[in-house]
Amino acid sequence: EVQLQAFGGGLVQAGGSLRLSCAASGFTVDDTDIGWFRQAPGKEREGVGCISVSDGRTYYKGSVKGRFTISNDNAKNTVYLQMNSLKPEDTAVYYCAVDLYGGSWPCNALDAWGQGTLVTVSS
Repeated sequence: EVQLQAFGGGLVQAGGSLRLSCAASGFTVDDTDIGWFRQAPGKEREGVGCISVSDGRTYYKGSVKGRFTISNDNAKNTVYLQMNSLKPEDTAVYYCAVDLYGGSWPCNALDAWGQGTLVTVSS
């Protein structure tokens, strides 16, 4: 069974950093695209970024570019979202999801989602 588990959220002050992890099971991340998404209170879910694990391509939403970095550790079958210079507007529940077949870059055709992890950035 394809499963994703996102964890690592928490409370951080503005300007701080957090690293979220997305642990995969039931498949290997090597040949997939993994996306990070977030949903703030009262807002629609939005894409944060995407990585093509096979070739290392990445895509980032404009407002996080230069602050967030997606990386992977194939040995751990895990993808990470390093978030630096966090702002209160980054407060949201963060989710990871997988495009198993590379159907639509960047991460527009998703096959499975993990549960969310809450990130709260205080001002």
